[in-house]
Amino acid sequence: MILAGIGLSLFALLFGGSPKLLLVRESLISGLVGIAFLVSAPLSRPLVYYLARAMAQRQESESAFNDFEEWWAQPGSQRMLRGITWGWGAGLTLEALLRGWLAWHWDAERFLVLSPFVSYGLIGLLLLWTIWYRKRCDLNDSRSATGV
Repeated sequence: MILAGIGLSLFALLFGGSPKLLLVRESLISGLVGIAFLVSAPLSRPLVYYLARAMAQRQESESAFNDFEEWWAQPGSQRMLRGITWGWGAGLTLEALLRGWLAWHWDAERFLVLSPFVSYGLIGLLLLWTIWYRKRCDLNDSRSATGV
């Protein structure tokens, strides 16, 4: 991420170092991550699968990794991670577009003061949505397993 930020800063300098481009540099990174999520969502293993698997591997337990792979083999788990991938992809892309629009339409001082609230607010909403979505998916899976 840091290297991408440096690269985008250098890219902005090539185009005259526009202050507007420098203001949206971070948003460009989150936008690229969002687009990567959206592109990966229909694939057999979306990006969130790899992030979740890496967290399971960090537990330094062979059983945690095996448990994750068993969990992933269930269709409900795949559906849930794919939905989370779509949600975060759309959210991060929206955040980048919104901050880009704000950078071009607001003066720099106003943007610098208010854009962190926009970014952190959207990330907070995505986190709350993820918790809600996971619970909803778990509830639906338990209902379908019991035939209710």
